Amino acid sequence: MPSDLEALQDEVARLKRELNQARAELEEFTYSVSHDLRASLRHVTAYVQIIKEDLGGHADKGVTSSLDTVGVAAKHMGLLIDGLMELSRLGQAGVKPVAIDTGLLLKELTNSLVADVAGRQIEWHVAPDFPLASGDPALIRQVWGKLLSNALKYTRSREIARVEISWAAADNGFCAFHIKDNGVGFNPRFKEKLFKVFQRLHSATEFEGTGLGLALTRKIVELHGGIVWAEGDVDAGCDIGFTLPLVLNDRTT
Repeated sequence: MPSDLEALQDEVARLKRELNQARAELEEFTYSVSHDLRASLRHVTAYVQIIKEDLGGHADKGVTSSLDTVGVAAKHMGLLIDGLMELSRLGQAGVKPVAIDTGLLLKELTNSLVADVAGRQIEWHVAPDFPLASGDPALIRQVWGKLLSNALKYTRSREIARVEISWAAADNGFCAFHIKDNGVGFNPRFKEKLFKVFQRLHSATEFEGTGLGLALTRKIVELHGGIVWAEGDVDAGCDIGFTLPLVLNDRTT
């Protein structure tokens, strides 16, 4: 009779096979849905353009406005599909952690955002030093990029926007990073919705977006073994925090 250890190993192997099969099926399903939806969107966009060309300058303002609305909706749906595909790929992605110079990464990202904030008064308050974090460079760049873009977006109504970036050592070899702004904030009663897919606390007419950015952020942070949270209040700014493993003794954790 097989030993308890052998039985356990067989069960683990079976579960791994089932997991790999489920992942393969999900990937196939996601590709199929994305392909079919994109094909339909291309038809919608193409026919909107054809109708505009056929009407020429004879369409009244109401018709033109309706066609523009259809075009904008199709474009937004395309962005939603892109976001869902990205979220799906994250669930299948393997994390390849290396030592990340967080200070250098932040410098690169803030410099790249200069064009987006042209003409605005932005006060950056960035900690003078940052520890080395362990993470997948491409994924962690996405996290910082999305959070910085959010901070700039939700402070647009401020005469002087303020963005504070800081860090503090956390438990179990992790580091807690914070991005705090003086923007419009949010109702703290609904803060758990911030990190869920398609959950928005501000209308699309106020602020553009798909409602996927923070969901993607949460997924990436959790893939690295960390957690993410938010604190804020209406018209009192927002503080997003997340944890990542620290690099200890020149080695990634």
